[in-house]
Amino acid sequence: MSRIGRLPITVPAGVAVEIDETGVVAVKGPKGELRERISKLIGVELQDGVIKVTRGGDDKESRSLHGLSRTLIANMVAGVTVGFEKKLLISGVGYKAEKKGDVLVMSLGYSHPVELADPEGIATETPAPAEIIVRGISKAAVGNYAANVRGWRPPEPYKGKGIRYADEVIRRKEGKAGAKK
Repeated sequence: MSRIGRLPITVPAGVAVEIDETGVVAVKGPKGELRERISKLIGVELQDGVIKVTRGGDDKESRSLHGLSRTLIANMVAGVTVGFEKKLLISGVGYKAEKKGDVLVMSLGYSHPVELADPEGIATETPAPAEIIVRGISKAAVGNYAANVRGWRPPEPYKGKGIRYADEVIRRKEGKAGAKK
């Protein structure tokens, strides 16, 4: 039995959970609404404010989907109650970011500024020129958008310039040692 899959999910007050017979789980809370289709091999039941995820069989596919399905539902419940955020830090001479309406404008050393519009359900803010915060209710959408922003200038190991996650550690490398005689 999956250690993660067998854990119950408690539904906080103010959160409504609907489970469809087609396998769609809808979670509605104070921050918004999320929907996810769960595989037919996985059973989801709501009893007395607790969601229990069970698997139909003991085959490999059911076992692999058990913990995943439970985690997806738990992330939906957490997203509609508190939300998710990723913090990105920009380092480098002349590298900066700013918000103009719902567009994130970044100067990253290219000949032109990089402009990224906030997708639906995602909000970005720049409390400092070298800091970007990505917020949303879907953990996957927040992570994908943060990875997209980071992808414009990933951190490089020699000078440490680029966009990195706040908790990311960049292993620095030594530069060229010079010619030996």
